Amino acid sequence: MNIHYLTLFPEMYQGVLNTSILGRAKEKGIVNYHAVNFRDYSGNKHNKVDDYPYGGGAGMVLKPEPVFNAMEAMDLKSPRVILMCPQGRPFNQKMAEELSEEEDIVFICGHYEGYDERIRTLVTDEVSIGDYVLTGGELASMTMTDAIVRLIPGVLSREESHQEDSFSTGMLEHPHYTRPREYRGMEVPEVLLNGNHALIEQWRREESLKRTRERRPDLLSDQ
Repeated sequence: MNIHYLTLFPEMYQGVLNTSILGRAKEKGIVNYHAVNFRDYSGNKHNKVDDYPYGGGAGMVLKPEPVFNAMEAMDLKSPRVILMCPQGRPFNQKMAEELSEEEDIVFICGHYEGYDERIRTLVTDEVSIGDYVLTGGELASMTMTDAIVRLIPGVLSREESHQEDSFSTGMLEHPHYTRPREYRGMEVPEVLLNGNHALIEQWRREESLKRTRERRPDLLSDQ
């Protein structure tokens, strides 16, 4: 998979994409990351990428030329082009699973300002990671990248590592315990210690359902 980021701040990606699971995916050759500064494609001597909005109003608007020029320079055949936008479709696990099967993904990340509407003609998906406003799309694109890349076969050490994650089953994940067996009066549930795998799986399903009912009942109403 190739993941491309059109951004004014490519340096923001260095630490995240070269660390932990995302970094290992790159080292294994499973994923390649490309942070492209679309200011380099502004087409004007001052490298200006924004301008005042027609009709007046506060703030600046991202010009179409830098984004169009950068996309044409990449010359990708059929990428998924994602516009990070608070007006977009909410990102969720199902979308992460869908995107993990793509060959090329492009994230268009504005910063500070809105987009010229014509940029949307390049886009296959407008996506939001929540009902709040960030300074730019970079952090949101990194969040999506983490959720997507960990689902690609070979990235995690065990395939089961993501299959029972919260949301992968449509419910929140069950509780986990490790050593010590007792800590400050808090004990590991006896069912996890008896070696009966059928009972353990039953307990985990019941706890997952209980936790979902208590914390995210909306997930159950969607099923």
